[in-house]
Amino acid sequence: MQLFVYGSLRKGFHHPAYAYISQHFDFLSDAKVRGVLYDMGDYPAALATTDERWIVGELYQLKPEAEWDWAIAQLDDYEGVAPEEGEPALYKREKAPILKADGTWSEAWIYWYNGEVNGKPAINSGDVLQYRREKG
Repeated sequence: MQLFVYGSLRKGFHHPAYAYISQHFDFLSDAKVRGVLYDMGDYPAALATTDERWIVGELYQLKPEAEWDWAIAQLDDYEGVAPEEGEPALYKREKAPILKADGTWSEAWIYWYNGEVNGKPAINSGDVLQYRREKG
């Protein structure tokens, strides 16, 4: 099973959650997905689109010895997919077509934002790491 990440789970983000990713998933390729990123303050929010806007990220493959159900449940918890009763889910996990750096396509799970982005700035480059460097 493959996973596309674009925010705190990317290796360049230096977030503690990346340690989890590197323990259970192997890096396959730099990649991108059609979508728009928004700056929510503490985290980016990705929304799918059909136009030529792209979100920059990384594609990972579950390690052979790892158990998918357990590994993805940990990520679902981190991403707020299954919140406490009465709370809305922050993200939803769906499969999406991913364009790898070599120009080939793959299908992978991605976490799309499940809330409103009204009034939030778009990250026009589609790259949250570049955006944060430029923002300072």
